[in-house]
Amino acid sequence: MLKVTPFLDHKSMLISTHYPVMVIGGAEDKVNGCGILTAFFKSAGGKMATIGIIPCASQEPSVVGDRYYQIFKGMGAQQVQILDIRQPKECDQDRWLDILANCTGVFVTGGDQLRLRDLIGGSRFMTSIKERIAQGELVLAGTSAGAAIVGERMIAGGSSGESPNQSLVDLTTGLGIFPELLVDQHFHNRNRMARLISAIAAHPDKLGIGIDEDTCAAFENDGTFEVLGQGTITIVDPGKLTHTNYRAATQSSPLSLHNLTVHVLSPGDRYDYQNRVVLS
Repeated sequence: MLKVTPFLDHKSMLISTHYPVMVIGGAEDKVNGCGILTAFFKSAGGKMATIGIIPCASQEPSVVGDRYYQIFKGMGAQQVQILDIRQPKECDQDRWLDILANCTGVFVTGGDQLRLRDLIGGSRFMTSIKERIAQGELVLAGTSAGAAIVGERMIAGGSSGESPNQSLVDLTTGLGIFPELLVDQHFHNRNRMARLISAIAAHPDKLGIGIDEDTCAAFENDGTFEVLGQGTITIVDPGKLTHTNYRAATQSSPLSLHNLTVHVLSPGDRYDYQNRVVLS
C-alpha cells in the first residue's frame, strides 16, 4: 500500500490534494470537459501547479508532450515543463532531476510501456518520483502506457478475443508504485478481460485492475481509489481462489480459475484495494 503524507509543494506551502496518484485507462477527454485532466491539475495545485510532462513512452514525444503542455497551460498552471528524456542515462542527469524537484505534478503519457520502463526504471529520476509521492510532495498521473507501469508486474503486450491462456499475455517487471496491483488499460474498449485473467492466473498474489478508456482510478491517501471518467473499472480479485490449472496447462490450452471474484465499478464508486472491499 502506498502511504502518502499531506501534500506540500516545492515551496513548503500546505496544499489540499485529493488524488496523489491517478491511473488512467487511456484516451482521456482532452477537448470537452477534460474531467480527468482537470482533476489531476487541481490535485497538483491548480494555478499554483508546476507540472512536468514525461512523453518518452511515445514514438513522437515532442508532439505528444506539446499537446499536454498546451492543455495544462490552458488550464492556468503556473509552469509546465516537458521532460523529454530520450536515453536511460539522461535520467540521472541533474538537468532533469532539478526540474523534477520543482514539480508539484507529473503526467506520464501513453505509448509503449516497455520503452517507458526501460528509459526511467531503476533510475535516480524514478526513485525521486516515488519518494516525493510518499512524502506528499508530488502528484503522479499516468495514462495508457503510463498506467500499465504502476505495478510490480506489468502487462507488456498480448492478444484479445480468446479464452484465458498463458500465451495470451506477455508479462514483465513494472515500476512498483503499487506493488500489489496488476493493471491493464483500454480495457473493455479492446476486449482485454481474458488477458487480465490470464495475467492474474500467473500472479494470483496480485489484484487485477482493468481500466476503460477515458476512465481513471484516482487513488487517495487511505488505501482506496475512486472511479472518475466515463467508463468502468473491472476488479479481478483472486484472493479466494480455490483452484487454477495454470502450472499444469500448456501455453495455448484454456485456463481454469475457480472462485474468482470480479467487480465492475462505475464513476463515483470507491474501492479499498488494501482490504479488497467495494465501498460504494
